[in-house]
Amino acid sequence: MARITQISDSAATPEAAALFTAIKGKIGMVPNLYRVAANQPAVLAGLLGLGESLGRGSFDARTREAIALAVAGANACDYCASAHSAISAGLKVAPEAVKAHLAGRAETPRMAAILRLAVAIVAAKGMIEDADLDAARAAGLTEADIVETVANVVANIFTNYLNHVAATDIDFPVVSAGKAAA
Repeated sequence: MARITQISDSAATPEAAALFTAIKGKIGMVPNLYRVAANQPAVLAGLLGLGESLGRGSFDARTREAIALAVAGANACDYCASAHSAISAGLKVAPEAVKAHLAGRAETPRMAAILRLAVAIVAAKGMIEDADLDAARAAGLTEADIVETVANVVANIFTNYLNHVAATDIDFPVVSAGKAAA
């Protein structure tokens, strides 16, 4: 049961209602994570804006979703594991690849390097070792790739932590991040 209110359409402030309308226009529904964030419409707007900005980066949707899954696995966030598994399925990512991403593993060397870096960032709370950067560079990641990885990790840490604090009700087919990452 949620510990922070998931704002309903009828209880939304005018600012949150406008954001809900935009979200529904894009994905057809308002996920409960966004309903929690709507308790402070500025937070919801910031979360959406960050996602839109990252969508204009060089990483494609599959890469961003793989990072989201790896971070959800590293932080044991069942809500994000569930949401990003569903989104990945919609992007035609194979179920085995989704499970691998949750565990911080990937099918291609480039994706594997990105996910290793992402998981290292989470584990070290950003204070990664020189060896982590050296490995990312040796795998072909540019400094732009490294910065974009950090940005995606941080965006997903925010949603993981908000879901942990709120105990957000999962409104996607449930995937356990703990079991997938084990």
